[in-house]
Amino acid sequence: MAFVLGAHFSLMTCKVAKNTHDDAAYIRRAVDLSEKSAGFTSPHPNFGCVIATSTGKVAGEGYLYAQGTKPAEVLAVESGGERCRGATAYLNLEPGDCHGDHTAVSALVQAGITRAVVGIRHPLQHLRGKAVCALRSQGLQVDVLGEDLQSKVMEEARKSCLIVNAPLIHRACSRVPFSVLKYAMTLDGKIAASSGHASWISSKMSRNRVFELRGRSDAIIVGGNTVRKDNPRLTARHGGGHMPMRIVLSQTMNLPEEANLWDVSEASTIVVTQRGARRNFQKYLASKGVEVVELDILNSRDVMEYFHDRGYLSILWECGGTLAASAISSGVIHKVFAFVAPKIIGGKNAPTPVGELGMVQMSQALDLIDVCYEQIGPDMLISGFLQPVPDLMPVIPSEDETFAIDPTVTPYESSIISFYKTWDPYGAFSNFSPHPIQMPDSNDNYVTWSSVEHYYQAQKFAGVNDPAAQDCVEKIKAMRSPEEAARVGRSMQRQHPDLVRSDWESMKIDVMYRALKCKFSIYPHLNSMLLSTAGSVLVEASPHDLFWGGGREGEGLNYLGRLLIQLRSEFLVQQLIKVHNLCYITLLSENYLLLSFGIISGAAG
Repeated sequence: MAFVLGAHFSLMTCKVAKNTHDDAAYIRRAVDLSEKSAGFTSPHPNFGCVIATSTGKVAGEGYLYAQGTKPAEVLAVESGGERCRGATAYLNLEPGDCHGDHTAVSALVQAGITRAVVGIRHPLQHLRGKAVCALRSQGLQVDVLGEDLQSKVMEEARKSCLIVNAPLIHRACSRVPFSVLKYAMTLDGKIAASSGHASWISSKMSRNRVFELRGRSDAIIVGGNTVRKDNPRLTARHGGGHMPMRIVLSQTMNLPEEANLWDVSEASTIVVTQRGARRNFQKYLASKGVEVVELDILNSRDVMEYFHDRGYLSILWECGGTLAASAISSGVIHKVFAFVAPKIIGGKNAPTPVGELGMVQMSQALDLIDVCYEQIGPDMLISGFLQPVPDLMPVIPSEDETFAIDPTVTPYESSIISFYKTWDPYGAFSNFSPHPIQMPDSNDNYVTWSSVEHYYQAQKFAGVNDPAAQDCVEKIKAMRSPEEAARVGRSMQRQHPDLVRSDWESMKIDVMYRALKCKFSIYPHLNSMLLSTAGSVLVEASPHDLFWGGGREGEGLNYLGRLLIQLRSEFLVQQLIKVHNLCYITLLSENYLLLSFGIISGAAG
């Protein structure tokens, strides 16, 4: 999924943009930077920023490493320093990783940036256009590709911005996760011999690329037949970073009792089946830690809509031909990666990568778009889109705008506010949001933590008189993203329960509460956002976490939502007390003035 988009620039020799070709080149550089983070943690948009000075050099560069880390614009400004004054910032995507967070915009304004060139507006409706308006209101000249800057070279640069964030754009527009079909086949189009033997068609270098693709995905999907025949592990095997969910689709639950996918120590597994299928086997899988999801009818479209609702961004399909054909026919496959090995296996009944699609003429064949060819060792990788990346130029009216146009349409306001990912409208409520906090350590010295999640995970091992526990605290603190901090903390807790503080179960709610209170106390915009939800129930919509989250069907305890509601009540009371005290002080002041002028008489005492 690596895109080669534009030349690599030298930090010291890049010339400032003086025409549209230079503007386009810097945008492409921002795209290249943004793609560096793809797959390290997921999900988050790919942000890159290049700052070019008026003297003809690049002042600074940066990219968003992961959800919950410093914005690309902040990193670019930090690396550029004073050279940013009067410079131009080039952004592949409009800032806005988290609603209510204006860090990126503030960084550009305070650094003295005078112009910003934006590749595309943010694809999420509640963020779209907000940063562009904010920058313009601060006096910056903001040029958006395709709107303010139009030419062939600009259109090509804009297209690269769309491609690098294709998963988020497709998800936002189609209401299903961005799906990639991956397969390896021989030169004569076979994915296995007639006997079913398939190891190995492609080279080791190609298989390493597959591990990279897995690491960029939220989940990997296979069918029951793949589990029975290949017994895959479906891990990323890259020594760190994001570990995708493994998903098995099986209508009948005709699955083996022993399989690598039932081992959830390294990565989690979900089996999706049709309602009522082999209930006893479902219980068996549940006892192994495998989650089982029942749908009324098992088809690719319903499965993808379900995982969209669970917050998934991108999914890699590594299934057989029958399931691949079903997914393509359902219109849920957006891109194809085909590894073609220079081998011929033959066989009339040897399986092919895509089963029956019902096409009888070559004119009906599906054409790939934006096709790329790459040689990987002896193999050829052919990739391309089955569906074009949606164009975000048309603006869909918001509910308020719709109501203004047609008063008969009443915006629906729910009394329940859900949040999960930081891209959600209220995503800043998440403990993974990019808001550092300062909390006291065991010596009452205040220490800065990159997020609430960093602090929470480290507190599992705080105060334990063991060097290994102390090392774990430092390791968690050093993690670049909340997801990585959570992965380290959870893994250590599972593998070394002896290092976890003895009072953790009784203290973890208090630990989270204190961290959240710190976060919502030191960030005024977060406090205002929390107070604005008065009267609504807050639900952390994680389908996996049955303690902090609301669970898949509301079966979770939702302690994170409860703590936020408690905090909201406390802040509202504090606000009322302040108003009351202000009114009381004002009344005393007025009475003093009246007494001074003899307008009213006061009793002694």
